[in-house]
Amino acid sequence: MCRQKARPYLFSNTIAPVVVAGVLRVLDILSSSTERRDKLERNTAFWRKGLEEAGFVLKDGDTPIVPVMLFNAKLSQDFSRDLFAEGIYAIGFFFPVVPQSQARIRTQISAGHEMHHLEKALEAFIKVGKKYNILGKSKQEIIEMYGM
Repeated sequence: MCRQKARPYLFSNTIAPVVVAGVLRVLDILSSSTERRDKLERNTAFWRKGLEEAGFVLKDGDTPIVPVMLFNAKLSQDFSRDLFAEGIYAIGFFFPVVPQSQARIRTQISAGHEMHHLEKALEAFIKVGKKYNILGKSKQEIIEMYGM
């Protein structure tokens, strides 16, 4: 009776066998070599260094998720749209997805990216950053230019 009526049991199902098989295969691949992780770390370091040297404000960290801080919702939407026009798909995040005045472009690097992909994306980020005159600007300067 509890299994039919109790909340914790409603809509609970086992994981599909194909999902379990997929997860096991991924674990085999990942444990056989550090090649993918090493490439991911190299890609992330290249990407973060390139953005920092270009003058973007980044959230601290060393994960493959590298938030490019813009602090203004409309700016993040416009920046994302202009990146798309350059062939780069990167989403602008703003309130309520992130805290008020913490709007950003969320970039996520993978081991699937080759260096020419990252170089092309970096060129697009720099081009769009120049358009909005935010390169080399501090958080406060960007907020003064575009508001929060």
